[in-house]
Amino acid sequence: MDIKQLREYLGEDLVKVEKLIRESLRSDIDLLNYTNDSILSHSGKQLRPILTLLMGRICSGGHVTVDTIGFAAATELLHNATLLHDDVADKSTVRRGRPTVMSILGGPASVLIGDFWLVKAMDNVLSSKLHSTDVIKIFARTLSDLAEGEMLQLQKAERGDTDENDYIRIIYNKTASLFVTAAESAAISVGASAEQQNAAKAFATALGIAFQIKDDIFDYSDSEEIGKPVGIDLLEQKITLPLLGALGNVDKDKQAEIRKMVSGMAEHPENVSIVRDFVKANGGVEYAEKKLDEYISKAIIALRVFPDSPDKECLKAMAQYVGIRQK
Repeated sequence: MDIKQLREYLGEDLVKVEKLIRESLRSDIDLLNYTNDSILSHSGKQLRPILTLLMGRICSGGHVTVDTIGFAAATELLHNATLLHDDVADKSTVRRGRPTVMSILGGPASVLIGDFWLVKAMDNVLSSKLHSTDVIKIFARTLSDLAEGEMLQLQKAERGDTDENDYIRIIYNKTASLFVTAAESAAISVGASAEQQNAAKAFATALGIAFQIKDDIFDYSDSEEIGKPVGIDLLEQKITLPLLGALGNVDKDKQAEIRKMVSGMAEHPENVSIVRDFVKANGGVEYAEKKLDEYISKAIIALRVFPDSPDKECLKAMAQYVGIRQK
């Protein structure tokens, strides 16, 4: 089952989420409306609202609430807000195969529009009459995680000393934390038990980490299907799991040589191909793929507390999709 089939399965529930997102972003500023509509017309996979809806359904026996819809919209609004900000921080000119807002309107406009999306995400959380206090704390925690993850990554890029524990913390904060917010808020929205809430968080944590590991593997791919340039992580001096796996298979002198090469990549971008070849020659991609499979298994195991249902099968399929996606 792919993302298109998951979207079809969710049917009207997902339509409601998409409608709410558009309504939330409506403004009397024409430029803002035009830009928002352009972003929404290339909205990506929508994994986070899909996760919210499926988790709400599996925790409730197949139904969602008005709050589930609102929280699903909020996760997608927050996700896109972070992308608008990230494009400025990373000086990205292309996203999802299209020019970024930053490249068209400039960095300040991209930050302001990101702020607008962030506020609209919070509006949707605060509209809940039953759960806004608990869920706003979850979203606030995620915003803190995102900022800390970005700063830790910058710190480690400068020092060139990222280890696997650092890496997992960074990708949890920057990616998995919002998956957890999607799943946890969904469970709360339908009155899930403590056991169900814990299972939702465990599933989302493993799913989010797996998703980012797969993204980091793409940076060492030679395929033209992935939809983004390769070698970008190395140009940004990021040591990700494929590189860590390769470093684990060589002696300390070679490790030091490669780490120095990565930390100096800004001055010597020609070394990207050398490091990519090093990773491929020393089993780095295979190491990352093994870890990816382990996290997908952890996600599926976390679903054991839930009775069998079509929603459970969809969540399993979602986890498996993360491992096999081509872009």
